[in-house]
Amino acid sequence: MISVHLLDGSVRDFERPVSVAEVAASISSGLAKAALGARLDGKLVDTSALIERNVSLAIITGQDEEGLSIIRHSAAHLLAYAVKDLYPEAQVTIGPVIQNGFYYDFAYSRPFTPEDLEKIEKHMRELVKRNEAVLRREMPREQAIHYFNGIGEHYKAELIESIPPGEVITLYSHGGFTDLCRGPHVPNTGKLKAFKLLKVAGAYWRGDARNQQLQRIYGTAWATQEQLDAYLYQLEEAEKRDHRKLGKQLDLFHLQDNAPGMVFWHPSGWAIWQQIEQYMRTRLTVAGYREIRTPQVIDRLLWERSGHWQNYRENMFTTESEKRDYAIKPMSCPGHVQVFNHTLHSYRDLPLRLAEFGSCHRNEPSGALHGLMRVRGFVQDDAHIFCTEEQIIAESIAFNTLAMEIYKDFGFTDIAIKLSLRPEQRAGSDEAWQRAEEGLRQALSACNLNWQELPGEGAFYGPKIEYHIKDALGRSWQCGTLQLDFVLPERLDAEYVAEDNSRRRPVMLHRAVLGSMERFIGILIEHYAGALPVWLAPTQAVVLNIAQSQALYAGEVAETLQKQGFRVEADLRNEKISYKIREHTLRKIPYLLVVGDRERDAKMVAVRARGGIDRGVISLDDFVASLHNEMLSFK
Repeated sequence: MISVHLLDGSVRDFERPVSVAEVAASISSGLAKAALGARLDGKLVDTSALIERNVSLAIITGQDEEGLSIIRHSAAHLLAYAVKDLYPEAQVTIGPVIQNGFYYDFAYSRPFTPEDLEKIEKHMRELVKRNEAVLRREMPREQAIHYFNGIGEHYKAELIESIPPGEVITLYSHGGFTDLCRGPHVPNTGKLKAFKLLKVAGAYWRGDARNQQLQRIYGTAWATQEQLDAYLYQLEEAEKRDHRKLGKQLDLFHLQDNAPGMVFWHPSGWAIWQQIEQYMRTRLTVAGYREIRTPQVIDRLLWERSGHWQNYRENMFTTESEKRDYAIKPMSCPGHVQVFNHTLHSYRDLPLRLAEFGSCHRNEPSGALHGLMRVRGFVQDDAHIFCTEEQIIAESIAFNTLAMEIYKDFGFTDIAIKLSLRPEQRAGSDEAWQRAEEGLRQALSACNLNWQELPGEGAFYGPKIEYHIKDALGRSWQCGTLQLDFVLPERLDAEYVAEDNSRRRPVMLHRAVLGSMERFIGILIEHYAGALPVWLAPTQAVVLNIAQSQALYAGEVAETLQKQGFRVEADLRNEKISYKIREHTLRKIPYLLVVGDRERDAKMVAVRARGGIDRGVISLDDFVASLHNEMLSFK
């Protein structure tokens, strides 16, 4: 008798070995139809997997995250199947699952065109209609190498040669196509109905620029057509909100090859930056932080002592002067320890909170650069808190409160919290890690937060809390972090005088709310589709005259608003008012103040809010009061 223990606590007994599919059918016909795979004693398997002993079983459907992965992996194989049918001379390489989809890399003699993608996708749908069974088999290593070389799939043969000896080689076949894969896969091609090919890009074999360039076809796949439609809509909206396009349209910034990964900020973009920095500086001052500034270029010896030279060297820009090696700082931590060390501190001085809008540079691969989201030169809203171990919980609570208030002010209210715990390779004792992890848990509990724990994802020097903000399209962006560090104070000889006059190491809390200023501005642009709230907008209002006879009054209105601290322009050009309104509407200006003869004579303004909303004719004082109130509502 074989006993199968299900997730709901029930047990099903069978007199003979059974497949996962048979177990699903014994539960319900609906589950049998929906089953895509399973976990047998925690191991992912196909529905064809045979159960020959007592096991725990979790059946996976398209409603599960693992089910989506199975669908996407199978869709990648379906893509390769279609390409081989249509272009037999193409060689298949690898086709993994990625976030929200999949890709497959091909070696082919000419570039795939958009027309090719349409043809490939159409053939994929034809293969789905055939409802072909997806079959798994194992093959001896040398036989598998011989098999793939024999059918001209030399990349697959090379992959097998790199698999460690003794590891099981598994192949999956459907119809006339066979691929190397660990699996699992859907039981038949008919399960794959909601997919879409998206684009073609270049890629190097095994990610090495010295190897042959391949063609990478990207796609997405979902459990239902409704999910696919929602995702494609999100992609369409994301395209409209792309910060690179809006940055050009709104004249905020640009990037160019002379300084790859470095941003050229234009006046309007820099105005946004200044508003964010001034806001953050005010919040930090109130929260008890003291702002500092540390050097950009620091001797190699300090980076060696901190461990960055040994562990982070390939990401650092370096230089040499007078036979001394220097690095341009990729992060501010070692410099902040130097400020702390410059004065011998007492326990009464702690916690000491040192903040810096730290300009950092990291040698990111050129292929990874992406507008403001991934750059080589960036500024962090960086700060380090030097405290005693007893102060960790209180400081963590204070930081969490500050971070949540700041995210809300910027318009983000859906925040996911993740707690990254001790990795396999780490510094410090298990006892210290236990205390640190428990301290962060207590702080999160005290803030009445829910969080997800990520075992093994912490930094080598300590656990960390991550703050993931969700934007208007439901996309998640990791911005804030709070990291406990017992290691760097030890390496850089940081110490304070304790109450008993002994010398002790402080705990160092690395923390940021926004992360990279550049990236956060990119997130803001996309979140608001360029229509930033009035307190952040680079230009808050434009005064427009209808005719030249109102130009003097329009200029006076603009000057009055400017003197009260508002960012206001006057457009006095001899153009049609409809043309001027349209131009500034495209600039996403929050308010357009139109003045004609009636407004001039009555000392009023006709207010047109963003979105074409007519606010009527009001006095300038009333508009100022309204603008003040709107700004205060955001901060």
